[in-house]
Amino acid sequence: MPAFDLNLYLVTDRSLSLNRPLELVIEEAVKGGVTMVQLREKEASTLEFYNLAVRLKEILKPNNVPLIINNRLDIALACDAEGLHIGQSDMPYNIARKILGKDKIIGLSVESIEDAVKANKLDVDYIGISPVFGTKTKTDTAPAIGLEGIKEITKISVHPSVGIGGINLSNAKDIIQAGADGISVVSAIMSAENPQESACQLKEIIVKSKNR
Repeated sequence: MPAFDLNLYLVTDRSLSLNRPLELVIEEAVKGGVTMVQLREKEASTLEFYNLAVRLKEILKPNNVPLIINNRLDIALACDAEGLHIGQSDMPYNIARKILGKDKIIGLSVESIEDAVKANKLDVDYIGISPVFGTKTKTDTAPAIGLEGIKEITKISVHPSVGIGGINLSNAKDIIQAGADGISVVSAIMSAENPQESACQLKEIIVKSKNR
């Protein structure tokens, strides 16, 4: 399985990129310190999704940043991505692992203590605790769990974790201090006027929070 670093995990959303090419935003974000990238495309055709994945992999591979595909197992296989992220209503984990094999990263979204307990019985590589705060970038999630939810889930989880949902420069520190191994952001980088600078600032907050 590829090595991975959950510190600063970027989830893409082209609708938030201020009309800039996704590839450009990703290149700048990686320069700023993004450690993982998840390609999430709910509206794209299969061909468009695949072509985007191939182009992003070309950008990320020289920088040793894993490309994770959201939900679409077929796309992950077709572009030989480093991993797949699945939610509670997506492909069952055991089937995804059987098809992808042991050499790929698989992340799982958890939205409650109950989800985290169930995830403990699976050999997923990380969990995404979602949503921490209310967010407009993803509307098909459970109610926000807040910082207390992060604390409760990280205490019982056997897996490394990232918090996702409404995270930005103002609250990134709180997520790490609540127990998450990293933060996952969308608009905080995708909609930033300077994605590189935004990523750099977030990374600095994470590092400082872990070194306290």
